[in-house]
Amino acid sequence: MKLVTRSLVAASALAMMTAMPAMAKTFVYCSEASPEGFDPAPYTSGTTFDASAHPVYNRLVEFKKGTTEIEPGLAEAWEVSADGLEYTFKLRQGVKWHSNEIFTPTRDFNADDVIFSYERQGKADHPWNQYIAGVSYEYFNSMEMASLIKEIVKVDDYTVKFVLTRPEAPFMANIAMPFASIISAEYAEALDKAGKREDLNNLPVGTGPFKFVAYQKDAVIRYAKNADYWGDAPMIDDLVFAITPDAAVRLQKLKAGECHLMPFPSPADLETIKADPNLKLDEQAGLNVAYLGYNTTMAPFDNAKVRKALNMAINKQAIIDAVYQGAGQVAKNPIPPTMWSYNDAIVDDPYDPEAAKKILEEEGVKDLSMKIWAMPVQRPYMPNARRAAELMQEDFAKVGVKVEIVTYEWGEYLKKSTEVNRDGAVILGWTGDNGDPDNFMGVLLSCAAAGEGGANRAQWCNEDFSALISQAKQTADVAERTRLYEEAQVIFKDQAPWATLGHSTQYVPMSNKVSGFVMSPLGDFTFEAVDIAE
Repeated sequence: MKLVTRSLVAASALAMMTAMPAMAKTFVYCSEASPEGFDPAPYTSGTTFDASAHPVYNRLVEFKKGTTEIEPGLAEAWEVSADGLEYTFKLRQGVKWHSNEIFTPTRDFNADDVIFSYERQGKADHPWNQYIAGVSYEYFNSMEMASLIKEIVKVDDYTVKFVLTRPEAPFMANIAMPFASIISAEYAEALDKAGKREDLNNLPVGTGPFKFVAYQKDAVIRYAKNADYWGDAPMIDDLVFAITPDAAVRLQKLKAGECHLMPFPSPADLETIKADPNLKLDEQAGLNVAYLGYNTTMAPFDNAKVRKALNMAINKQAIIDAVYQGAGQVAKNPIPPTMWSYNDAIVDDPYDPEAAKKILEEEGVKDLSMKIWAMPVQRPYMPNARRAAELMQEDFAKVGVKVEIVTYEWGEYLKKSTEVNRDGAVILGWTGDNGDPDNFMGVLLSCAAAGEGGANRAQWCNEDFSALISQAKQTADVAERTRLYEEAQVIFKDQAPWATLGHSTQYVPMSNKVSGFVMSPLGDFTFEAVDIAE
């Protein structure tokens, strides 16, 4: 990411705070990492969505705060045909686009923007599909949106109709997700004429509660209140993301009053936070899973028996004890136990190094050397990937498998981990984006999600599994969907494309001066409703 700041010269959030007008309310969020970009469509990281989709953009429909319920967004109403193949959206009128130093909008949000936002992702020949060389639309492709959406019809300037090729039960929840944020077609046209197409990803223009002001890479992002916001106006005037990768440093800043709220505290610090009279700590069960994903296209990981043996070599309870420190539980399924259709009847692979060693010998696996990729940042589902990797390294050594631990910068890690020829196994995880099981099993494990640039990091394609997932999406009967997803989890467990590691509890420490922050079951950090006591 290039430096895109024009008016920003301060290198820290604190410096910017002192430069603000005396009466302005500035809220500082100590974020855990840098965003990959500011166009939500090509990415899947919550870090990126917190910095782009949530403050800057809107979707046709939104998730009601603190829930997975759908409510109106840029569409104020909608109708669905009896056969489930046509969704007609009545668009909100009078919605203003942001402006910046290189763009002043001449019109309000309308149907052209909706069509542009979806077609640029779904049509390979669209002039904005490859506006950045090699860009891929991981969510759009993993959820098979291109084959799902037959056409988008502009009925009039404020009415659009999505015509689908098949019924899709999670369709409304899917389009509330960050990748479906609505982009200004007029802004894209202006960037094209100026020869600055890449600035769609660097200088975002949206309809959201905050306007993007400036970004200093790996240091700070600054936003300003959108005075023309169509929804409830933000309570704060200026929003600052102070990028602080180290959890201990984030906590120091929080205690010192240099930021007002932080994500992902170290489990070891929870009691200290609870004891601090100047802080408060929100918590809830996380809708997440952490996993070790094998590349199932590469030998010997293309053998399900080898994968099962490696899973049996991992002492998952030791990882929960040492890494999560009581703030998590062992995972046995690819979806969390708080999600409907969770198959609790499934029996987890036992921790049995001797049996694992025997299976590896029977499968002819000797002197195996492999890599385990460890994330460089904390995530909602994994407090310390490096420590988890070290524990697995010790476990695998006991069954004769030598492990090298590797890592990359977070954006590069996410990108490289999608490569088909990726070596070894990758530690990653997922926080649900919409409360639907398909968001885990379809997005992360279907055949459609495999391949270069896809979200299926295991490159696992099981036709029986994918058929069940596809069938489950095409019925609105929750009982039938539950049965199909439960059956799919049986196949997953038998074939073991992942070692499921853990589900974490979510904690959010903040100053006791903060009000209005609502934890999201989807792991989002949004600030349009927060306020700070004077």
